[in-house]
Amino acid sequence: MIKILFVCLGNICRSPLAEAVFKKKLEIHGLDDEIFADSAGTANYHVGETPDPRTIEIASKHGIPVNHRGQQFKKHHLNEFDYLLAMDHSNYRNMEIEMGTDSDKLLLMRDFDPQGKGQDVPDPWYGGMNGFEEVYQILDRSLDEFLTFIKKAHDL
Repeated sequence: MIKILFVCLGNICRSPLAEAVFKKKLEIHGLDDEIFADSAGTANYHVGETPDPRTIEIASKHGIPVNHRGQQFKKHHLNEFDYLLAMDHSNYRNMEIEMGTDSDKLLLMRDFDPQGKGQDVPDPWYGGMNGFEEVYQILDRSLDEFLTFIKKAHDL
């Protein structure tokens, strides 16, 4: 089982949306028995909470169910997951600090975005639904490329 962890700050907006979109893609491609996805936040603000209602609404608009409870990223995730995808540079650095090491498991989500390689997935928390739609579109295309990468890397 290949294990993927998507990470943002609070684990209620970007990373649970990435998790849900990716799970839907795995289901469509018949890979949900071979690849596992989860999400976490570098901060502990929303541990145990459901995602932001706007995250659920934008996912639902695109026919994607969201089923997640917030959790905090911890050092042990480095050993439990094959790929750790940070939504932005700030969380990438926070993950490196938490892990106490640099790891080739740690990747930036938009390194897979053909329209914004290396950029941050913007945090939609303070904005309206347009920001959540923008994040959905970024994740949708980035996750297509990430899935292609995973399939090639693991001969799936």
